[in-house]
Amino acid sequence: MCYSDDARVPLPPISGAAADQGDMVLTSSDGTRFGAYFARAGKPTGAGMVVMPDVRGLHSFYKELAQRFAEAGIDAVAIDYFGRTAGIADRDEGFEFMPHVEKTTQEGIAADVAAAMAYLRTKEGGAVRSVFTVGFCFGGSSSWNQSAFQPDLNGAVGFYGRPERSLPHLEKMKAPLLMLIAGADFTPQEAFHDFDRKLTEAGVPHEMHIYEGAPHSFFDRTFDQWREACDDAWRRILAFVKKQS
Repeated sequence: MCYSDDARVPLPPISGAAADQGDMVLTSSDGTRFGAYFARAGKPTGAGMVVMPDVRGLHSFYKELAQRFAEAGIDAVAIDYFGRTAGIADRDEGFEFMPHVEKTTQEGIAADVAAAMAYLRTKEGGAVRSVFTVGFCFGGSSSWNQSAFQPDLNGAVGFYGRPERSLPHLEKMKAPLLMLIAGADFTPQEAFHDFDRKLTEAGVPHEMHIYEGAPHSFFDRTFDQWREACDDAWRRILAFVKKQS
């Protein structure tokens, strides 16, 4: 997993307030009920964000991240992946996630993302005009994949994703991608450069930024030495959302 319960989300450069937040349950198109967490912006910009966690699923880091997006004016919903196999429960550090990760499919994940996108477009969810995804590790490449699965997505952001998980979907990608890469991640940089080239060849709009020397999961305010990288990542995300909205 990317983040332990001790990890904390870096603060966005735009600081406001969340009007409301809390746990909720959404229903996918196949009838699956899955856990989610919403955060409504006090001063909404009209943009919405679906937060896609790492392999552990919906836990405290991603709930806090939804709140931070709301503070930046972006209504947000963080989702869990495991409603089909693990039901709706808290994903604490004792949760054995890998058996459930192995049973996920990109189609099932996309259906759950679509349910979250639909919620954000309702009055209750913020009635947003543009919708984005952001994911980390397992969620990073799954977020990029939404460019192929969601025809009305405005953009997909991914931290530390694995290109090999996205290559099968590359030819169907349409929404712009923002790729935020840890330079010292376990995935070799050449894999990202190769992905970058293939996206260009396929005509997929995208931006890639590599944080040289940064470790996997650097986006964490307990990593004081990576504060500038965290601040830069926030600026890039917010600029991407503004540009693609």
